[in-house]
Amino acid sequence: MDRIVGIDYGRKRTGLAVSDPLKIFASALETVQTTKIIEYLKNYALQETIILFVVGYPINMDNTPSQAAADVDIFLKQLRKHFPQIPVVLEDERFTSVLAHKAMIDGGMKKSDRRDKMNVDKISAAIILQTYLDRKK
Repeated sequence: MDRIVGIDYGRKRTGLAVSDPLKIFASALETVQTTKIIEYLKNYALQETIILFVVGYPINMDNTPSQAAADVDIFLKQLRKHFPQIPVVLEDERFTSVLAHKAMIDGGMKKSDRRDKMNVDKISAAIILQTYLDRKK
C-alpha cells in the first residue's frame, strides 16, 4: 500500500508519522534516534511503499528559516541521497509541539506520558503530515 511519511526531525530524536492508504489520515508511527533514522526508513520501505516524505521545516515568525533549519537541510540531503526516487515536501512546523501537547491533553493522556518527549515527537510528525494531507484535499 502506498504511504506518505511525515517527519519531525530533531538533533537527538526524530518523530515519524504515516498516512493511511487513502491518504486521508495521519497516524503517529514511531520516534527514532536521529542517528538511526535512515536505517529505520530503509527497513520501513521494505514493508510499505513510500510515495512521499513530508518533512517539518523550522521557520521563524518572520518566515525566515530558524537556526534548526541548518540541521534539517543536512538531513534533507541524506534523505534525498538514500531515497532519490521519493519526492520530499517541506511543511511549516511552527507550533507543532504546542499542538501535540494540546492533542495529548485532549486525548486524556496521563501527565507522565505527556512528559515523554518521544510521544511529543511522533505526535508532532502526525500533525505535520495531517496539515499537509488537509491542504491537499
